[in-house]
Amino acid sequence: MTNRQLFFQHVAQTSDFPLALEIERAEGIYLYGGSNRYMDLISGIGVSNVGHRHPRVLAAIQEQLDKYLHLMVYGEYVQSPQVELAHALAQTLPAPLTNVYFTNSGTEAIEGTMKLAKRYTGRREIISCFNAYHGATQGALSLSGSENFKRNFRPLLPDIRHIQHGDWAHLDQITRRTAAVIMEVVQGEAGIRVPEVSYLQAVRQRCSDVGAMLVFDEIQTGFGRTGTFWAFEAFGVVPDVVVCAKGMGGGMPIGAFISSAEIMGVFKTNPILGHITTFGGHPVSSAASLATLRVIQDEKLHEQAEAKGQLIRQLLVHPAIKEVRGKGLMLAVEFESFEVLKSVIDRAILNAPTGVITDWFLFCDNSMRIAPPLIITDDQIREACTTILNAIDS
Repeated sequence: MTNRQLFFQHVAQTSDFPLALEIERAEGIYLYGGSNRYMDLISGIGVSNVGHRHPRVLAAIQEQLDKYLHLMVYGEYVQSPQVELAHALAQTLPAPLTNVYFTNSGTEAIEGTMKLAKRYTGRREIISCFNAYHGATQGALSLSGSENFKRNFRPLLPDIRHIQHGDWAHLDQITRRTAAVIMEVVQGEAGIRVPEVSYLQAVRQRCSDVGAMLVFDEIQTGFGRTGTFWAFEAFGVVPDVVVCAKGMGGGMPIGAFISSAEIMGVFKTNPILGHITTFGGHPVSSAASLATLRVIQDEKLHEQAEAKGQLIRQLLVHPAIKEVRGKGLMLAVEFESFEVLKSVIDRAILNAPTGVITDWFLFCDNSMRIAPPLIITDDQIREACTTILNAIDS
């Protein structure tokens, strides 16, 4: 049997129509399979911020492989990759965000954050937003703002309330019963929705007034995606917790939630080991993440994201495109319907000699996701946009 046949027979499927592209290798912004080459314009859904197999990331992985892999469950041994990464992350953040808890993924980081908020505040209610996406485990799914994704998995967690992202009138729902407000700085799966600066500042003030924790989910927006290293930097707001994953690993699985030493300290007692993980902060993933962070800083990739995003906006002009919105290299291109968009996506992938991979959003299926690796060049952007425009015309 071919790998394709084995894929459909043995690999659990998440839809009836997976892309099923057979990829043999990847490098930079490109994926290769047989005689086909594809430009990855979605970074493996927000993961490959420094491109696929960046040389410095590979070197860091290889160096760590020659030292040690897993040694002990998280938090017991002093492991250089974890320590150095935690220190580097803290240096990118304002005080008092200095204490890092490493996980294997963004979903796990959200789960840990929910426990942290309840334990620190002694409250039960958690607020998230309609059309939010924070992960697929039952706690993270409870925060999801789409009933379509939740109804067949109920009962989920109680005491979850939803507000409209960007709607000032909903802020009075944040009360002294609220343990935390967990919010994407820029909504991702809602189709890239950027709030007003004053709105996020009002959310911060409301949380401070009622004693609720403000948690920013930077799983998609962090590590340079929107034009600053962290998206919240552009809004003049400091949260109580930052959650990150995806782009922080350079292609390796890792996540984290970051807070103050005071807040994070509640996991030490009552009960002891209040949150534990076996593989969180795996040394190889941590080494890869530190290399990724340094590449972004040294090459100033985050500082280039806004100009590259603007170039995409300038090029993607067509009567079939209703709007291009977003921030930095986190963009949504809106079409009339999912049917129109899906046809464009399919044609762009099949383009020869180089296909272009795009996608749609979970809660906005008439908009095209464009979030390429931050290393993409202006010439590559022009080529990709030409392919998309040709796909629309065809």
